[in-house]
Amino acid sequence: MKPTLLILAAGMGSRYGSLKQIDAIGPSGEAIIDYSIYDAIRAGFEKVTFIIRKSIEKDFRKVFDEKLKGKIETEYVFQELDMVPAGTSFSPDREKPWGTAHAVWVAKDYVKEPFVVINADDFYGPGSYQAMADYLTGEGSGSKSKYCMMGYEVRHTLSDFGSVSRGVCESGDEDLLSSVVERTRIEKDGESIYYIDEKEKHIPMHGKELVSMNIFGFTPGIFDYIESTFIDFISANSDNLKSEIYIPTVVNDLIARKEASVKILPAVDRWFGVTYKEDKPLAIENIKDLISQGVYPDNLWTDK
Repeated sequence: MKPTLLILAAGMGSRYGSLKQIDAIGPSGEAIIDYSIYDAIRAGFEKVTFIIRKSIEKDFRKVFDEKLKGKIETEYVFQELDMVPAGTSFSPDREKPWGTAHAVWVAKDYVKEPFVVINADDFYGPGSYQAMADYLTGEGSGSKSKYCMMGYEVRHTLSDFGSVSRGVCESGDEDLLSSVVERTRIEKDGESIYYIDEKEKHIPMHGKELVSMNIFGFTPGIFDYIESTFIDFISANSDNLKSEIYIPTVVNDLIARKEASVKILPAVDRWFGVTYKEDKPLAIENIKDLISQGVYPDNLWTDK
């Protein structure tokens, strides 16, 4: 069964200042999402599922419906604050979205095949999609709980313009993930890299720590795990209006309970992204370089 590409694109873009998910990066107006979908098609993916907010559906359809027609099956799934498991409730004062694990969970009634989760604003490269597809259709096929992820050295995933959030990983035998902890404020200052903990303490990092960039390969079995964890999360955080549940949090819990395994696949392409508006010029230059190397055509969807 060929995999689906699940793109997390419902973010508010508060640090970027606009709807960065569809902001033009390529020479013919392509967003980073375009390159992700193009690479996924080349790797054999048969469907792309966008996780978006209802309020931006019109913008997304205007950008993607026509260009993807006949190239890959496309669907839109909405992530809204009131989408929670049956029997749960939350404070009416809450306004902040629930986080990346919730974004995956809302696709539970739509995705019935192995799938790869990515961020809309991150470039992972063609080799990443091929490696994930190979694992999901090979070593990981036929199992409900054998997952995979791409691992990147944290020093290659930072922004010059502010802090970033990364899942810091530890690995065990056979390159299996043994733990992953979400660090929401990782920064660099010159050659120094550190994360800031909940007590505002600066904890140094050497830069070669492997981190998750939210590119995971899952089977539909993950949806039940997320729902169970999400129910507990809502109950425990009823008074915390800004708390979020992240994919690494769910994955870490599953590993600790020995209910799933996650194979760390080594990054084969350079990552880059647009966390901040100031990151955009470098992303544009990176795409230009890849085009000059023949990795992509000038126009993804019309050039032969």
